[in-house]
Amino acid sequence: MAADRDQTIVIKKIKKGGGDGHHGGAWKVAYADFVTAMMAFFLLMWLINTTSPQQKRGIADYFAPASVSETTSGSGGILGGTALGKDGDQEKGSSTVIQELSPESRHPDDGKSTDGSKAAIAQDASTQAMREALKRRDDAAFASAAQSLRQALQDMPELAELSKNIIVDQTPEGLRIQLVDQEGRSMFNEGSAQPNDRAKLLLRAISKVINQLPNRISIYGHTSANPGGAKSEGDWTLSAARADASRKILQGAGVDPDRIYQVAGKATSEPLYPDDPMLPGNRRIAIVLLREAPVLPPSPAL
Repeated sequence: MAADRDQTIVIKKIKKGGGDGHHGGAWKVAYADFVTAMMAFFLLMWLINTTSPQQKRGIADYFAPASVSETTSGSGGILGGTALGKDGDQEKGSSTVIQELSPESRHPDDGKSTDGSKAAIAQDASTQAMREALKRRDDAAFASAAQSLRQALQDMPELAELSKNIIVDQTPEGLRIQLVDQEGRSMFNEGSAQPNDRAKLLLRAISKVINQLPNRISIYGHTSANPGGAKSEGDWTLSAARADASRKILQGAGVDPDRIYQVAGKATSEPLYPDDPMLPGNRRIAIVLLREAPVLPPSPAL
């Protein structure tokens, strides 16, 4: 017992080594992978959001797999269960099959139809995207021009009372500015092709707005029906003459003659108020800033 009490007790401390603390540096790698995945995800979402439906459809068609047989039997394969030659197992081979599969029998244009269809789909999607972008640009430009015209009418006292004689709207053809007759306030004297002072003042104000845009211009003249709804042969000549007289005033106010695309007389064929074709408002001049079609790339050779 005494010997046990005199024995020296040794305590050994073992220090555990390991890494850099906090479970080492593996978490940094995992975090970097997570950030990379999130960046790729948000990039994908952004690309999807900025792609039009037509472009998505074109991309999907481009990566669509080729059609394959739905069966797993040999009869569903390219040979339909037959052998290549007469010495096959079932002896149902045909030289026609060999000829059809031989490189010499293929037409030089084989294999191009698929590529051509893909190119056509991609071109259609691109063209549609161009049309949509151009329409949005035109809509914004037309809205700004319409606001500029309304502001000009408000800022000029001599035009304020004539603001009711102008109708501005957007149509599929483009931005339409109409000079409309009001009861007791017409744009042309009765039976005359020459605009009066009111119309000249408005046309000069409109020219300032037209010069802000590069679009081509169509000018249409309209007349109202005679009492009793009767139509006169002279309405065609009169409406065309009024449209041409308006063209001359616009050009005199600085509108480039090369921008004039069409000048036409509509007579009573397109009344502004179909329910009452004799209303003074049907007598008008319509000036249309045309929407421009996109310049299409040449079609690829198929």
